Amino acid sequence: MTLYDTVTLTVKIGANAQVFENIKASGDAPGSKLLGCWYSDIGALGKVMVLRGFESEAALVKERQRLLLEGNPFSCGEFVTDVEVSSYALFPFLPPIEPAVHGGIYEMRVYGTKLASLQHTIDAWKNAVPERTKRSPLIGAMYALDGTVPRFLNIWPYASVDERSRIRAEVVKDGIWPPKGGPAHLTTMESTIYMPAPFSPLR
Repeated sequence: MTLYDTVTLTVKIGANAQVFENIKASGDAPGSKLLGCWYSDIGALGKVMVLRGFESEAALVKERQRLLLEGNPFSCGEFVTDVEVSSYALFPFLPPIEPAVHGGIYEMRVYGTKLASLQHTIDAWKNAVPERTKRSPLIGAMYALDGTVPRFLNIWPYASVDERSRIRAEVVKDGIWPPKGGPAHLTTMESTIYMPAPFSPLR
């Protein structure tokens, strides 16, 4: 799978447990696979993010249409106040995202890039990721197909917030990260720390 979407629900206070139960019970939509479900812990609170992979563009579009027309994502409509859906294509040099147990926390970073800089960014990441992932794994990096573009999402798991801080400081000190020439092409940066739901395939 190289096509993905994220569905981010803004959840009413105290409703996380019911939202998790409903998402788990919803199962996989045709042509898709549930890969992760997380709730925000540092950053914008009250968010539940679902990551799904799709077998084809047609499957992704069909599921998007179903979600919009039914208006009740994961049967959670009564528990949410807002829904944001984004479609993504995986950076072509990365392997498909697969379920795995990493423990701890997940950092979701979203970067905006200058126009005509996306290919440069992908190339820079291709050169830098092999050394960077020797320090900690990368779940995936993918560029947006809709919404405000160009932008890309990258997902990093860590055992703890302290481990995240330590590893990030080390790779900067050692000149491994960020990718050489990459920051000059960025326009916006946003980071949220998420915790995996108990049933999340990526956790």
